[in-house]
Amino acid sequence: MRVIARLDIKGPSLIKTIRTEGLRIMGDPRVFAERYYEGGADELIYMDIVASLYQRNLDFEQLRNVSENVFVPITAGGGIRSVGDIEAALRAGADKVAINTFAIHHPEFLTEAVERFGAQCIVLSVEAKKTSDRKWEAYTDGGREKTGVDALEWITRGVRLGVGEILLTSVDRDGTKTGYDLELIRAVANTTAVPVIAHGGAGSAEDLLAAAHVGADAVSASSIYHYNLTSLPQVKEFLRAQGTAIRI
Repeated sequence: MRVIARLDIKGPSLIKTIRTEGLRIMGDPRVFAERYYEGGADELIYMDIVASLYQRNLDFEQLRNVSENVFVPITAGGGIRSVGDIEAALRAGADKVAINTFAIHHPEFLTEAVERFGAQCIVLSVEAKKTSDRKWEAYTDGGREKTGVDALEWITRGVRLGVGEILLTSVDRDGTKTGYDLELIRAVANTTAVPVIAHGGAGSAEDLLAAAHVGADAVSASSIYHYNLTSLPQVKEFLRAQGTAIRI
């Protein structure tokens, strides 16, 4: 089980959202990234949440600055639209690249990216919003735009196209601290054999454990760390005490 801290970026600032809206500025993303690295995060997720919405590229120089003193894998996403964007992100310090909006409109890009960089480097980012019982719709542009695409069907297709990992965000639970959408995580885990990173809704270490029990291979959180509700060492100690295999 990987324990991951997520950094959502807008402009120069780390921000926190509720259901992908209601931005609150938290501070300097470099400071938070280094804090989480030193606290024992297995990985970091760095997402420019408005790059696709504004149709601009990820700020690669900012990514380079944030990643400079961080020596765990970083997944970077936001505004990725070409092989050149992926190359720039990797040169700036990313180890993996998450793709959402452009992939939904151009699915063949996923195969191109995987063939060029390898499945282990390409993460399909899925922002899912519940529509009915056991049904979720995939959203784009930082969880703001409807697509009419069934999230589970899109994940199945993305895996066929070669992606090596799924970053699964519940739009409904994002920032609420009410727990992950366990039904969604279970449905996705039962749909695919590639690793699933759960995100959206963590309010306690118990929530991370619950996500693991329904099939998440990694648990990503932001609010509980940004607001000091708990710490990465405390989370890891709790998971270990509950019998979850984790990196110490």
